[in-house]
Parts: sequence; C-alpha cells; structure tokens
Amino acid sequence: MSSQRAQRLAETIHKEISNLLIKGLKDPRIGFVTITSVDVTSDLRQARVYYTLMASQDDRSETKAGLDSCSSYIRQQLGRVLRLRFIPEIHFEYDTSVDYGQHIEKLLREVKTDEQQDD
Repeated sequence: MSSQRAQRLAETIHKEISNLLIKGLKDPRIGFVTITSVDVTSDLRQARVYYTLMASQDDRSETKAGLDSCSSYIRQQLGRVLRLRFIPEIHFEYDTSVDYGQHIEKLLREVKTDEQQDD
C-alpha cells in the first residue's frame, strides 16, 4: 500500500514542480527545464526529482545550482498542495537517460553508414 501512496505522491510532486517551472521561478540560472520523473522513498521523506535540459555542461551545473537554491521555495509551494504532516526533502538530479539515448542513436547511425559503405 505504501508503494502506491509513494507513487501517487511522486506523480503529484511531478505535476506541481512542472507547473512551478512553467509559471517561472525567479532564479535566472533556471532555463528551460523538463521534469522527467520523480522517485519518492517509501517513508515519504525524500523525493529525487530527475530533470533534463538541452544545454552545455556549464549550463547544467548553473541550472542545478538554481534548482537547489529554489528547493525550499518549491517545498513551501508543495506544502500548500500536499497537506501532509511532512513535506519530502527535494533533491534534484540531472537525468542522463536522454543523453545516453542520443549517444546510442549516434552509434547506430555510424554503424548503418559503415554497413552502407561496405556494400
């Protein structure tokens, strides 16, 4: 039962943080960020928020710093919506799955062009 509750909470956190990002946070370091997923621990005390953005490594670290600095504001806004005794601590993590997928696609294209050159 608690895993269903954690999943519902993760979906709600995903939706609310996405809405906050759409409305715009005041930190100029936060650019166009997409929340890809949220994992909540079974005790509902910690939430790991995965995000992605199309930017250079420097911009990624700037965005991470901006998101980390806004985490208390985000928790405050979540508190208004969630109505829980304890609002989960928010930890932002860059989602590398998009980069990994692009790398795999690039490798597949290279293999395909090599096969076409051999024929």
